[in-house]
Amino acid sequence: MAELRWHPLIKDWVMVASHRQNRPQMPKNWCPFCKGSEKVPKDYIVMKYDNDFPALSQNPPIPDNVATDLYKTAPLYGKCEVILYSSDHHATLPELDDLHLNELVKLWKQRFIEISSDKLIKYVFIFENRGEAVGVTMPHPHGQIYGYPFIPKKLELELQSCKEHADNTGRCLICDMNGEEISFAQRVIFQNDSFIVYLPFFTEYPYGIYISSKRHIQYITQFTEKESSDFAKTLKIAAGTLDSLFGFTFPYMMCMHQAPVNTGEHYDYYHFHVEFFPPMRARDKIKYNASSETGAWAHCNPTSVEEKAEELRAAYRRFVTGKGNTKGE
Repeated sequence: MAELRWHPLIKDWVMVASHRQNRPQMPKNWCPFCKGSEKVPKDYIVMKYDNDFPALSQNPPIPDNVATDLYKTAPLYGKCEVILYSSDHHATLPELDDLHLNELVKLWKQRFIEISSDKLIKYVFIFENRGEAVGVTMPHPHGQIYGYPFIPKKLELELQSCKEHADNTGRCLICDMNGEEISFAQRVIFQNDSFIVYLPFFTEYPYGIYISSKRHIQYITQFTEKESSDFAKTLKIAAGTLDSLFGFTFPYMMCMHQAPVNTGEHYDYYHFHVEFFPPMRARDKIKYNASSETGAWAHCNPTSVEEKAEELRAAYRRFVTGKGNTKGE
């Protein structure tokens, strides 16, 4: 069973991919992304690897014969790629040097262009799941890219909000958010010529930082050479800041939000940014999404946003001065 099923209550597609349940448990002391596995080159800097058990496929099976007028199905069409950050199994993103990370940004841009060239794909989603707390079973440093044949609901809501704001004010919503954070200052963690990192006013997660481009652009492919280099450094410092909070490799979900592709529409009102969803609310406590968050989408942040921003700024200072400890106390 591999198909899209329509959820009529929230007007969104659900991916049903039962074949992924049969993914094998990786043997101990073996990694498919390390040299010697015969699945990757003996050495590489960064590389694209086609997912062995993709949820989405460019040759999907015919959906099961269960559709009705109410319950629609569609082929599970799309693309699933793994982006390997390093051949070093134990490397973390903050430990990679700037030149290495520049290659990662370059690969993201290349893969965005290639996946977008498939006119059936409507949204290209670059993301990283990091740490056992978010369900990661493969510790080798990597992220993923999904090419969806639809615009996911959360992105659809963001697009609608940005368009409404632009229609009402003539301005970009995320540009205005950046301006509010810079003006208030207390939630800004750090910034450089091209990007600003802050803990947003409304964050659902205690340490849920945003990275936003200062220039109003919609896609990673619009980065100038300097913006690409600044983005690599910004990601490194942002992840290092999180790692320096408590002295261990911090779990998170990192999600790049860009405009859709291949829809025939222009999205000048949208703005490139990255959202982090780190599940920790303290050194030894996880913030679970329980009934309110999951069943009602009514989020509750159990911490003070401005206090957590100050914690993050202190962690940022520890990281950039070399005093952060991510290998344990």
